[in-house]
Amino acid sequence: MREMPKLVDELLQRALVCELAVIGADGRLVVHPLIPLWDGERVYMTSSILFSRKLEHIKRDGRVSLSITDPVATGGLTARCSIQGDARVVEDDPHETWEQVLPLWRAKEPAIDQFLGKRFALPLFFERSIIEVTPRRVYWWDDGDPSKPPRTATLAAAEAAR
Repeated sequence: MREMPKLVDELLQRALVCELAVIGADGRLVVHPLIPLWDGERVYMTSSILFSRKLEHIKRDGRVSLSITDPVATGGLTARCSIQGDARVVEDDPHETWEQVLPLWRAKEPAIDQFLGKRFALPLFFERSIIEVTPRRVYWWDDGDPSKPPRTATLAAAEAAR
């Protein structure tokens, strides 16, 4: 896999929210705001398993896109990006599997520790799955102006057509 463009890497590291687009059961896009957790190779997000259609949609069709567009959520960076990739749901144990990404989550949003202190008071919140996205193609705008053509990078060959 090619290296993530430096500006997109910075957006992923700083963003407190991204918009994850999945393909709904009817073929339409459905968008969910989530916290992107970036380890330098893959983007991770967590989702409550309770009534989670997004997890069902990803299991049925793992083609996703995530966008980072809010300068407030990136600490003032005006750049924007959209990342296309392949997602999979990791749900070995809904009580503990998500803890694999806890160090990334804690580094980005230390307030998670306040929720962890209430773990037993909010048990359904902590029954979570991990959404793991392997980036395939990236579009980005250095100055955040989407009226201009984006810069692009292909990071890895797309998997064979399904």
